[in-house]
Amino acid sequence: MDFKGSDTIPGPRTEDHLPQTAEAAVKIVIVGGFGVGKTTMVGSVSEIKPLTTEETMTQAGIGVDDNYGSETKTATTVAMDFGRISITEQLVLYLFGTPGQERFWFLWNGLFEGALGAVVLVDTRRLEVSFDVMDRLEERGVPFVVAVNTFPDGPRHAIDDLRSALDLSEDIPIVECDARRRASSRDVLMTLMRFLHSLAVEKAPV
Repeated sequence: MDFKGSDTIPGPRTEDHLPQTAEAAVKIVIVGGFGVGKTTMVGSVSEIKPLTTEETMTQAGIGVDDNYGSETKTATTVAMDFGRISITEQLVLYLFGTPGQERFWFLWNGLFEGALGAVVLVDTRRLEVSFDVMDRLEERGVPFVVAVNTFPDGPRHAIDDLRSALDLSEDIPIVECDARRRASSRDVLMTLMRFLHSLAVEKAPV
């Protein structure tokens, strides 16, 4: 590898350094079907420049990938997205966005490994793609919250109706969000952290 005569390999940018006050780091996965906004959420909320593995979509995906509702999408995640956000001075979340197409789901097992919790992003135009996603999380025992990404042309439903349609128990939080907005995406992550805290309290010995 040629660094133009330099003997030093470039390190991380100063703004990418982990805060010195950080005491705990937690792995969170952001999952969902194709085109629901996972890459957008990681990018909007990450305090560092996110790592993405997006590739241009080609003719090879026609008839293989279900892009209903995302016909204008020109790139897709083929491995993962990665970002980082400090929730407090002591707590840092590492964010891993999963690929959405079913043909890349074999990568999910590795991404789920060691995850404390997950955000399931949902598109109301395609609720059916969420069932397999949530089933996989439940099989792995990964707690999750559901975030309904509000697309301009997506139908709006009451939370109770969405809970019924998704067959979710009352204890699993459902929130609306705009994955393009940092504050909205951060609120989703805070909802997940509060949910994980409540689960930890329930399991704590009396």
